[in-house]
Parts: sequence; C-alpha cells; structure tokens
Amino acid sequence: MSGSYENELAVALEAVRAAAEVCQSVQASITPDVLEKKDRSPVTVADYASQAVVCRALAEAFPDDPVIGEEDSAALQQPDQAPFLNRVKEELGKVGIDGTPEEICGWIDRGGQSEYSNRFWTLDPIDGTKGFLRGEQYAIALALIVDGKPQLGVLGCPNLPTAEPWDGQPGCLFSAVAGEGAATWSMEDSDAAPVMVRVSETSDPASAVMCESVESGHSSHGHSAQLAEKLNISGQPVRLDSQAKYAVVARGEADMYLRLPTRKDYNEKIWDHAAGVLVVLEAGGTVTDLAGRELDFTHGRELRENRGVIVTNGPLHSAVLETLGAIGVA
Repeated sequence: MSGSYENELAVALEAVRAAAEVCQSVQASITPDVLEKKDRSPVTVADYASQAVVCRALAEAFPDDPVIGEEDSAALQQPDQAPFLNRVKEELGKVGIDGTPEEICGWIDRGGQSEYSNRFWTLDPIDGTKGFLRGEQYAIALALIVDGKPQLGVLGCPNLPTAEPWDGQPGCLFSAVAGEGAATWSMEDSDAAPVMVRVSETSDPASAVMCESVESGHSSHGHSAQLAEKLNISGQPVRLDSQAKYAVVARGEADMYLRLPTRKDYNEKIWDHAAGVLVVLEAGGTVTDLAGRELDFTHGRELRENRGVIVTNGPLHSAVLETLGAIGVA
C-alpha cells in the first residue's frame, strides 16, 4: 500500500502488532480466581506495556510527533508499584524489548501530551478493559491526526474472528489511510498481503444489524432499543467491547454502531474513536455526532464540540439521525 503515509503506516502496523502480542501474553495469564477477586492487575500491566511498546516505536521513527495517550507512569513510579513495573518489564522482554525502569516509564510518558497540535498521534493501549478481563473483545487503537483530521488509523483486534482468507487464525488488524481505503491484515503473518474491506449495502433499516457497547454505562441501551423499535429492527443488538465495533461495521458484518450519551456533561475521548472513525470512513461508511456533524479532533484529549457518535454504512445514516431526533436523543 503506497501513499504519503507509507512509512507511518508501516511503523504503526508493526507497533500495534507487537503491542497485541504483549496483550495476548498477559490475557493468557488471567485465571478464574483473578476474575473472582475482581483483580484488575493484569489489564493494568497490559495497558502500561502496550503503551510503552507503541510510544517507543513512535519515538524512534517520529521523534518530533506528540502522542496523546490514555496512560502516564506517575502511579507506576510509586515504590509500592514496583511489582507492576517489574511485570511490565517482563512482558516487554517477551517481545524482545529490553529497558530499564526509567526507560520504560519514559516510553509510557511519551503519551502524555494533552494539547492539540497540527500533527499528533493518539493511542488507546487497551480499548475495552472489561472485555480484556473477560477474555472477549478489546483493541489497540492508534491514529495519526494532521490538521485536525485522522489521516491514518490502525486497530489491533486480537480476539476478533478473522474472515477470508485467514479463517481460523486468531485476531486481525485493520488499517486506513485517508483517501486510500481500509484494509484488514493477518495478525499472525506480517508478510501476508492485506485485503480491502467495505461496509454493507443495507438500505432497509428493518433488516439492519446494530452493534453497541456491552456496558450500558458507555452508551444508552434504552435509547438504542427505542431506535430499533421505531425502525422495525427485529434482531437483537450485537454487543462488543472496544473499537472492534468500528471494525465489524467496516467489514460489513454490522450496519451501525451507536454511542449514545448517558449523561449531558460527558465528552468522548479522542483515543476511543479516532482510529475506528477513519477505518469506517475509508471502508465507505459515515460517522457523525448526533447533530450530523463530523467529529472534531482539534480540542486536545476530548471531543468537546460533539455529543454522541453515530456510525453507519452510509445509506442508513439519515434514517438513524432523524429517528434519534424524533425520540429526543439528538
């Protein structure tokens, strides 16, 4: 895949693939007793290690690029957190990355930018922490934003079932470069050629497949149900954690993804959407807020000028927005 961001894409794919390997290693260590105790330490370790992997790669390749990430190392540097830092170091070593505790914290803190700039990356090292702990869906999400618009996005979805031609292989990567379409890649075989993906052509709302967050705290399930009733959608919504929802819309397995506000004062974080937004747009879909506006990535860490996120295959978008307005959500 060629283009103006060829080098950035190659670095991003390699970094996200390595971060996914770290996350898979940590997830494999989660035992039933860990879940029973509601012990979040595995996802904490994976979060830090994943951010360290990606930010280290970006620092080496693009040293002048800021990164707006979800984590910082302040808590990790506390004396009582030494076991966590040691675990992070061990997990990085498994993928061939050796670093001192100081270096590791420095890599993590490369993601500490909070202000908007004309060119920056945004990273969610593990999007969907509860899905991660349950052994279900999560994503590593990385996007490059230039002049306020996502220009490159990579989603690593280690537990998302693969489609042709890699049926049966675990996990897949999705990428998009502005103006060049969206593609899926094998997570296991870095030499395999990508396959372009495309949204569905569903135009009848009644036959649409809707996906939404597993956690009702992330999106209003009640309003989603009202929308489904108004549009005569009979199928149950597919509930997935993380930006894997963007991925399934992009490859045509779902027709819409709704992120409906659960409270008026909540602003979505840019790392929860930037990569997925571009993947869907480049696959031919449509993404707006509840007012039908493009998402505005010029306000630092948050989508402060947007309310809600509506993702569709395109033909269904107007009907979804109109119906949400009619039931008082917009």
